[in-house]
Amino acid sequence: MTYVEDELRSQPDCWIRAASEAPTYRDVLPAPGERVAIVGCGTSYFMAQAVAALREGAGQGETDAFAASEFPHGRPYDRVLALTRSGTTTEVLELLGQLKGRTRTIAITADPHTPVMTAADEIVVLDFADERSVVQTRFATTAVTLLRAHLGLHTDTVVADARSAIAAELPQQLVACTQFTFLGRGWTVGLANEAGLKMREASLSWTEAYPAMEYRHGPISITTRGTATWMLGEAPEGLAQQVRATGGLWIEGGLDPLAELVRAQRLAVAVAAHRDLDPDRPRHLTRSVILAP
Repeated sequence: MTYVEDELRSQPDCWIRAASEAPTYRDVLPAPGERVAIVGCGTSYFMAQAVAALREGAGQGETDAFAASEFPHGRPYDRVLALTRSGTTTEVLELLGQLKGRTRTIAITADPHTPVMTAADEIVVLDFADERSVVQTRFATTAVTLLRAHLGLHTDTVVADARSAIAAELPQQLVACTQFTFLGRGWTVGLANEAGLKMREASLSWTEAYPAMEYRHGPISITTRGTATWMLGEAPEGLAQQVRATGGLWIEGGLDPLAELVRAQRLAVAVAAHRDLDPDRPRHLTRSVILAP
């Protein structure tokens, strides 16, 4: 079993622990009414998109998500929350340094022995969700679970669905597809982006991701026999029928969307195996992007 496969299977237990610890960080994590920006790079940026939509949708306050390198310094925020598994990513550390003394910052990380510990004003360490793999799985979803619990949006059903996502067989025709598209709505757009990234990283797949209602505005033109379109969350009316009419494979997301992401992680590993690739050694990638001065 690869590192990434072993780690993705541990997610239900990680989520249980994160949810149980969420009250500990009540005074550290963003409070209702605060104007918040959530930043990250790669997977963490896509998780930021999901959490920002969740928080704003829950009426907790205006919440934006940015790649750390694209943070708009002209906008005022009460709090900036950085997601960084490694605690060493150059763009995140540089941004936290620029905000020091001007805007209150928080970092959620997996490694308590990295520069982010002093770069941010406050820290949440999820070391039990740290990973050996380059390809992120459990840290990202555990950070989302912590924040969902903080917002009062986590339930036991989410964990049960994750266990189902790990146990159920993947359709064989899905593994053999030549192209994959992931769709989301609201907070699941970020999850769809992350599902696509997992497929590219682990299996070098041709993969795209879109807001579901945008799929009709051009992207559906590539859908045909041998392609798969996977919906994370509730699909727009009529879209499944339109995709099936092209001959493409439609995958309905019947589980909690975060659990559906676990299924997509498993697909990435399965497609990598189908193509004789090692998902623990993704091409051109390292665990953290550290840029030379």
